[in-house]
Amino acid sequence: MQKLGFFRSIHVKFVTVYLLLILLAMQIIGVYFVNKLEEQLIQNFKQSIEGRLPLLEYSLVEEMMKDRADETVPPLEDEVRKLLMDFSAQDISEVRVINNRSIIVGSSERSNQSIVGQKTTDVMVKRILAGGKKEDKIFIDKQSGDRVWILAAPIKIGGEVAGSIYLVAKIETVFEQLEDINQIFMTGTLIAMCITAVLGILVARTITRPITDMKRQAVAMAKGNFSRKVHVYGDDEIGQLAYSFNHLTKKLQEAQAMTEGERRKLSSVLSNMTDGVIATDRKGRVILINEQASKMLSVSRETVISQPVTEMLLLDDHYTFDDLLDQQEPILLDYSTKDSAFILRANFSVIQRDTGFVNGLIVVLHDVTEEEKIEAERREFVANVSHELRTPLTTMRSYLEALAEGAIQDKELAPRFLDVTQNETERMIRLVNDLLKLSKMDSKDYEINKTWVDFVTFFNDIIDRFEMIKESHIVFKRILPKEAIFIQIDEDKLTQVIDNIISNALKYSPEGGRVTFKVKVLDGQIEVSISDQGLGIPKENLERVFERFYRVDKARTRRLGGTGLGLAIAKEMIGAHGGDIWARSVEGKGTTILFTLPYDSEQEDDWS
Repeated sequence: MQKLGFFRSIHVKFVTVYLLLILLAMQIIGVYFVNKLEEQLIQNFKQSIEGRLPLLEYSLVEEMMKDRADETVPPLEDEVRKLLMDFSAQDISEVRVINNRSIIVGSSERSNQSIVGQKTTDVMVKRILAGGKKEDKIFIDKQSGDRVWILAAPIKIGGEVAGSIYLVAKIETVFEQLEDINQIFMTGTLIAMCITAVLGILVARTITRPITDMKRQAVAMAKGNFSRKVHVYGDDEIGQLAYSFNHLTKKLQEAQAMTEGERRKLSSVLSNMTDGVIATDRKGRVILINEQASKMLSVSRETVISQPVTEMLLLDDHYTFDDLLDQQEPILLDYSTKDSAFILRANFSVIQRDTGFVNGLIVVLHDVTEEEKIEAERREFVANVSHELRTPLTTMRSYLEALAEGAIQDKELAPRFLDVTQNETERMIRLVNDLLKLSKMDSKDYEINKTWVDFVTFFNDIIDRFEMIKESHIVFKRILPKEAIFIQIDEDKLTQVIDNIISNALKYSPEGGRVTFKVKVLDGQIEVSISDQGLGIPKENLERVFERFYRVDKARTRRLGGTGLGLAIAKEMIGAHGGDIWARSVEGKGTTILFTLPYDSEQEDDWS
């Protein structure tokens, strides 16, 4: 069993959830408490300062109502300054008095006396002088960075606004007190969380201990150990679960002992089978696959278990699982690729109970690649040989019947009919001779007799022979080395190869066509090429020209007397010499047949 991660443990989850619940409750309480406390402290701060304003307002009204025409009465600015000095406190930064003409009459800040006599630009003061209603706000002082509270209150004489009191208070002290209270609350929360964590661990252990014990027992059971028992810690629900778990262990032990023997027998049978075996459940999902089937299908047991059998066998496009249950005949599964052929035969057998209820399906896979390949080659060979022999025989029978019916008396027709019969006979002889050659090359006792030959001279002699009998409209072009090239070959067999290739080139060369012969010395071999300017071979047919009886243009090949075995014989003979043969072609421009032969320049020195 996979080791349980720390954060996936139910013990940790229980304690974590317990702590999160406590933390959530503490946070909700804390947020509510701090918000209410903040509102109360700010309200108390404001009330403590506003409670002192009536006395200051009363004194200012008294001074404003005095008759300043009397020289014995001091100036209003001096009296206001005295009143403001007496009013100043630790929480108050500055107090200003502004008359109804927006002129600053006095300020409690000694360093700010230069503003006395100037007209204020404060919008709040102007609204007070216009409307007569008290206003306040809290903002951040740009110089100190502390929060300050600004209060603007009207001064009324006889119901008319005679001026305004502009007060700036240090409310930052209230927020500093809130910070201290928050720190105390957070410390208390941490202490409560630690105590809660300890209690949570103790409570969680009482729940997780029997579960952990059952997990260990399950691991032991998975390894085949049924002797261990789960300890029962109490008679609660978890204790009852432990009792049931122990009972289950006993029953599993008995069932395992019964099935182990059967499993070993089945495993031995499946492992030693040469055929692949697949078993499914009643829904068509794979429940068993032996090693041979895994190799055949190139799959692993882990990936295909529970996979639909129709999908695994790539039959889901044509068959359903119900179709396979009714399938009496085997199905051929073609998994061939461009590089290799691979065909399986699948036989299906239904698994049924005595009541007729279908439990699943057994699929037996047998590799029939070689059988199918041999059978296909046999059918194709028989069909080709039958066709090649039937054509001349049919022609001969027709002409012989005509001769027997009286055409032999005709001095003009009889010789022509006899010529056709002779040509068809010679064609059958060539076909049989080619078949005998291929049959001999396929046998194990096929041998070649190599001798050292100057290949350039050897090749020139063959070209000279064809040049004497070729049509006048065909031109030969030779691109051959001037120096001798000595290699080991079987002259007779290689002559047959070159004869076949040149004969094909001449057959398919057009009027005024050219046949080109080349020999190149490569590393460890020589390359020989014979090119014509005929119709060429389509690209899709190029790789098949060396197959037996294969023709690109069957009608034209038979008309020209070909058997379809020349290049197949050439391939076998070149292969016997240790070389390779292939074709290049451009449709409409001509074909080149190339082959290579082993060449050792060091051994050549001994013969040159």
